[in-house]
Amino acid sequence: MQVIRQRRIDEKAQISLLGRRVGRRTSLVTAGIAVVLAVTGTAVAQTNQFGTQQVGQTTANGQVISSDQYIDPYGSRTVINDGKIMSSTVSPDGSTLAAAVADGDAALVVMDLKTGQVKQKVGTNAADNLRISSSAVGQEGPTYSPDGKQLWLGQANGYTKFTVNADGTLSNPTAVNIPADGSKQALVGAAVFSADGSTVYSAVNGQNKVVAIDAVTGTIKQSWTVGTAPRGIAMVGNKLYVSNEGGRPAKAGDTTINSYGTDVPANPKTGASTTGTVSVINLADSSAAVGTINVGLHPTAVYAKNGTVFVTNTADNNVSVIDSRKDKVVQTVSTQPWPEASVGYEPNAVTLTDDGHLLVTLSRANAVAVYRYTSAQQPAQYVGLLPTDYFPSEITTVGKTVVVSNTRGVDALRPDATSGAHGTHDTTSSLTQFTLPDDRTIKSETAKVFKQNGWTNNSVKLANGSKAKAVPVPTQIGAPSTIKHVFLIVKENRTYDQVLGDMPQGNGDSALTQFGENVTPNQHAMASQFGLYDNFYDVGTNSAEGHNWLMQSDDPEYTESSAGEYTRSYDTENDVLGHQKSGFIWTGAQAAGKSVKDFGEFQSLESKPSGATWQNLYCDTKNMQATGQKTAYPIQTGSAIPSLNDVSVPGFPLFDTSVPDIYKEQIWQQDFQKNGPANLNMFWLSNDHTGGSTSPTAQVADNDLAVGKMVDTISHSKYWKDSAIFVVEDDSQAGLDHVDGHRAPVQVISPYAQHGTVDNHYYSQITMVRTIEQILGIHPMNQMDSAATPMYGAFTQKPNNAPFNAVPNRTSLTLGLSTQPSCGSDTPAAQDPKAAPVPTSVSVPASEKNVAAQWKTWQSHQRLTGPNAVPDYANPEQMNRFTWYETNNWTKPYPGDTKIYAPNDVPGAYIPSSENDG
Repeated sequence: MQVIRQRRIDEKAQISLLGRRVGRRTSLVTAGIAVVLAVTGTAVAQTNQFGTQQVGQTTANGQVISSDQYIDPYGSRTVINDGKIMSSTVSPDGSTLAAAVADGDAALVVMDLKTGQVKQKVGTNAADNLRISSSAVGQEGPTYSPDGKQLWLGQANGYTKFTVNADGTLSNPTAVNIPADGSKQALVGAAVFSADGSTVYSAVNGQNKVVAIDAVTGTIKQSWTVGTAPRGIAMVGNKLYVSNEGGRPAKAGDTTINSYGTDVPANPKTGASTTGTVSVINLADSSAAVGTINVGLHPTAVYAKNGTVFVTNTADNNVSVIDSRKDKVVQTVSTQPWPEASVGYEPNAVTLTDDGHLLVTLSRANAVAVYRYTSAQQPAQYVGLLPTDYFPSEITTVGKTVVVSNTRGVDALRPDATSGAHGTHDTTSSLTQFTLPDDRTIKSETAKVFKQNGWTNNSVKLANGSKAKAVPVPTQIGAPSTIKHVFLIVKENRTYDQVLGDMPQGNGDSALTQFGENVTPNQHAMASQFGLYDNFYDVGTNSAEGHNWLMQSDDPEYTESSAGEYTRSYDTENDVLGHQKSGFIWTGAQAAGKSVKDFGEFQSLESKPSGATWQNLYCDTKNMQATGQKTAYPIQTGSAIPSLNDVSVPGFPLFDTSVPDIYKEQIWQQDFQKNGPANLNMFWLSNDHTGGSTSPTAQVADNDLAVGKMVDTISHSKYWKDSAIFVVEDDSQAGLDHVDGHRAPVQVISPYAQHGTVDNHYYSQITMVRTIEQILGIHPMNQMDSAATPMYGAFTQKPNNAPFNAVPNRTSLTLGLSTQPSCGSDTPAAQDPKAAPVPTSVSVPASEKNVAAQWKTWQSHQRLTGPNAVPDYANPEQMNRFTWYETNNWTKPYPGDTKIYAPNDVPGAYIPSSENDG
């Protein structure tokens, strides 16, 4: 622990104010790419440059973060330990910044820009300086009135309006309600005041309209219908320009996918939206029709200056420049700084300096792109890049100072209390400030951005048709691999220490281990046989992010920016706006001529027959195992994405903790024995999430046994000799880890895996995805996986064909059930003579019975089981403690706590989750 604490001390020194400054994003002109190459010389490493470095470690390249990147911003940095900045704005006098935050201890923070100090916290927490009724915040805003005397904070049902005091703090919170339209809440986007401050024009994201609100009374004076999911808004003279992230309304004959009750024109293969528009509202003529300007995909930020309107097309990686006199796009500025990948940089904010520099934030590149700009008609000239902190999301200027808000700051390094460990919800954000440097400095910093992202020449090498020798992980995409069948098994929410911290050969902390060898004997046996990886990271904070990272090698900006309320969608499997235009890993496999089968992963629809209780499905599993008969309870699943339905195997459940994972294993087993595997096989085995019908240890044991049986079956089959199995968590949010909250267990299982080793090299979900792509000849989906180095070190060219023999469970799978199955309780001792008999009910000490009863009541209100189950529905701080208490039989406080808490007394119970996000 001392080494880790010293590393944290080094980080703290780094995140103090540095005396340098950072700015916002600008778009990149395509012609400027050659400049980048000349500047960098491309003599930098790919992401294998991390070696054995750990997340949070400060290096010569910057601080290591969990997304295969370094951060070391240009300019000064102020870290905010109150959560992620979802949006921010500077007061008219330039003295104060108001930031809407999520996943922290406030909904809004007010900062002094000169000192970098937080002057006020506003939220639902008792410790906040000012209390409001909801901590949910929208994607855009907050918004100051022109005189700086009002601040409006966008929320799900409208706004909270504040009075701005002379010192910049806020008072007098007042709700301004925008009524729901049927089931559609307002979910407001950006807002802009009229010049005289009398009217607020609001993009009502959830209802596809713009409204004019009286700034004094809060009444709605007028409404206009616009495109789908209006988000950004700007005023030029008497006209409003509104970005519609979902594009135009659907027409007859369009292929569509839904988003919050609206059918959106979509590509049936990639599941992505196909249009982007800007609506133009003429305020001088109330009878004038709303105009439409076609722009790129996912238009988000709208910024206007000198009669020109700039729109960031986040999914198309460019900026539309609109001449407001003609209401036409007069130029499109490319934001593709690296020739190897055309997408994935995700421009999301833009500003224009007084001296003629266009600045665009590239959120997924952790950079601001700088252009020299003369006029709308004169092409912008690309200058270079300046590095920011993690995921820049807003940019503005105060005099000559550029101010950038970074949503994820320095990653999940919020100072923790006494545990000495971290979780993914220890999120930070930051402000970086700078004065725009000269061109020579910008070009030097451009090389730094390239290095921090691992952007090199020939990162994506395509096979040219030569007959290369087959190797497990080829160096060229499309070259032959000895591996023909890939199995990707996705689990839920565990950190490395929670599961494997008790393995002495790895870098673990057994004090944080909840599901050690007695609960996960198969996972431990596989780690011993096929290799232990103790420096692997999941990128996302929660399931909404995690499954996207695995299926898209990105959590698209739409999902990142929705995290303040998640009302429009949480898991974006069925939301068209959550899908990138370059598709998914399965569409990439199909494009490469590979077959695909899906077993639950990324599915969003499920229906179960009457009687399909956990107990009945458990007994049905026993019957299927004994007789080979089909299930008596066929479960129907589906997806909003046609291309996923095309490859989905019927009857395999999705996320539903009231379905045993061993039942899912039997559904797969029958298909495997009859039809064999595809080239790419994807699975969602989710019961290690916990919170379901049985106790947490029983659920994790169920998950462990199901995976063990699958690996056993594959390794004893004729397909084993050319197979690779990747077992990964979708995220690691549900526990603590002594290295970093994003560190998670992973397993690489194959005859070609490095057997019996401990590998402490930095790997991530992104490098794992790139490895699968490299094996199957799939073209990378975006700049993140294009830059990633495959896990070459995890494989050897000499196969070891020894199979894996599944280990019987040591923990009763029926532990914690109030009603035992009709076929009898699970008794591990009957299966494994070496295992001691275990109880089939949970014992609670008398001193904790009252608090345990309160937790049972709390559990009954969480959507953890049944057909309406939602991943991560429960507050994360409460869920983690509930799981800890149950796994430790209500005898030990959660790490860092001094006692066992009742649900409402949990520190951090105020942090919003999808529980109150719809």
